[in-house]
Amino acid sequence: MTDESPAFTIGIEEEYLLVDRDSLALANAPEALMTACQEELEDQVSPEFLTCQIEIGTKVCRNVAEAREDLKRLRSCVAKHAATHNLAPIAASCHPFSDWRNQTHTDKERYNHLQHDLAGVARRMLICGMHVHVGIEQPDRRIDLMNQLSYFLPHILALSCSSPFWQGQDTGLSCYRLTVFDNLPRTGLPPRMDSFGGFERSVQALVDLGVIEDASKIWWDLRPSSRFPTLESRICDVQPRLEHTLTLAALTQALTRMLWRLAIRNQRWRIYDSFLVAENRWRAQRYGTREGLIDFGLGEITPFSDLLEELIELVQEDAAFFESSAEIENARDILRHGTSAERQRQAYSSARDAGKDDHEALQSVVRHLIEEYHTDL
Repeated sequence: MTDESPAFTIGIEEEYLLVDRDSLALANAPEALMTACQEELEDQVSPEFLTCQIEIGTKVCRNVAEAREDLKRLRSCVAKHAATHNLAPIAASCHPFSDWRNQTHTDKERYNHLQHDLAGVARRMLICGMHVHVGIEQPDRRIDLMNQLSYFLPHILALSCSSPFWQGQDTGLSCYRLTVFDNLPRTGLPPRMDSFGGFERSVQALVDLGVIEDASKIWWDLRPSSRFPTLESRICDVQPRLEHTLTLAALTQALTRMLWRLAIRNQRWRIYDSFLVAENRWRAQRYGTREGLIDFGLGEITPFSDLLEELIELVQEDAAFFESSAEIENARDILRHGTSAERQRQAYSSARDAGKDDHEALQSVVRHLIEEYHTDL
C-alpha cells in the first residue's frame, strides 16, 4: 500500500420514522409526501423497508461543516412536506409504543425480496439507524482500517443510544435496536480480514451459491461499502438532534484518519479478539455511557467520561485537520445531558410525575422527539 492520503470525505445517511401529529403513533408515508420530497431532494431521499420510514443521505462532504448545511436542508424538507399531511418525522431508532405487527413493508422489488428471504425476522425491523461513510479509495487500506476501527465501535455506539423503548415498554437497554437487527444474518462486528481480495472472495462464495445478490447484503457494524469507495460505519442509533449526528460523524472521520496516521508509520492500534470487543458492544448497548467500557490495555472497566477524554485527545490533530474540534468536543454535551435514551426516559418520568398515565407518558416521549428533531434546524 502507498502512503498517499485518502480523501476522508464523509457522507451521512439517516432513517426517520413518521408519526401522526395527533395520535403520535406511526403513520404510513403517503405517496404524495415521497413525491414532494423527491422532487426537491432527488436521489437524496428514498423510501425505506417499512412504509412508516423515510431515508435521506447527504452529498459527499469534505467535513462536518459541509455536512451540517446539507443535513439541515434534508431534515427541513422532510419535516416541511410531512407537516402538510399532519405528520412529523422523529429521528429515534425505535418508536416508544407503536406495534411492529401493524406496519407494512414498502412494495419495491428489493424489499419484497427481503421480506421473502428474512421471513418473520423482517417484520420486526421497526428500527432506524445512522450510517457514516468515510472516503478511502485504496481497497486494502479500507480493510486494514476496518480491522482497527472496530475497536472503537462500542464507544461510538454508547454515545448514540436512542432506543430504550419497544412496544410500549422500557426495555432496560439504551439501544434496543441492535437486539432486533442482530436477528438478521451477516450482522454484528466485522470479522478480521487480511485483504480486500479476501473480502471479495468471501462475498463471491455466497453470491455463487445464490445466498445473496451482492455485498449490499453484508450488514456488519462496519463494512466496505458495496456502492462507494468508502468504509461505512453502521453501528449508530439515529440521533434526534442534528448536532449530535455531526458529533458522531466527526468522531468517526477523525478516528479513521488517526488510525491511518499510525498505519503510514508502520504502527497500528492493537487488534483485540472480536469476543472481547463484543463485550464492550454489549455494555454500550445495555448501559450507553452510564457504566463505562472495558479498557483492555489497562484490564479494567473505565468510566466513559475518562474514555471520552482519551478519545478527544487521540484525535486532536485530526479534528484540527478537518476543522471539527468543536463538533467532537460536543460529545461532552451528550455525556453531560445524557444520550437520547436517557433524555427519553426523563421525558417519560416527568410526564408520569405530572400525573399522566403510561400511554400519555409515552406520547410525551414522542413529543419530546419531535421537538428535538427541530432543535438545530
